[in-house]
Amino acid sequence: MFTLTDSAVARVQDMVAKRDDALGLRIGVTKSGCSGYRYALDFADSIDDTDIVIEKGGIKVVIDEASMPVLDGVELDFVKKGLNQSFQFNNPNVVSSCGCGESFSTTK
Repeated sequence: MFTLTDSAVARVQDMVAKRDDALGLRIGVTKSGCSGYRYALDFADSIDDTDIVIEKGGIKVVIDEASMPVLDGVELDFVKKGLNQSFQFNNPNVVSSCGCGESFSTTK
């Protein structure tokens, strides 16, 4: 199961509200970097039959079927530290990541 913190829900609500054609947030993984995968975030402008849709707080998070094994068990958070703010993926499946933090590998 993919979950979101209240902070992440609030941020996604704000982002989607500013874009008329967005149905929600699309999250996936792509093969990349020296460790294997990287997270991909975009607006969901459509929902395919094979997509997994998670709803919380009135927002939709859309995950493609192929990415779900890597994202299973992930908690998405939105963190503010001083002037910096970003989404943070708390992924219990990650076993290693590259030095720059761009990519990661998992147990799945």
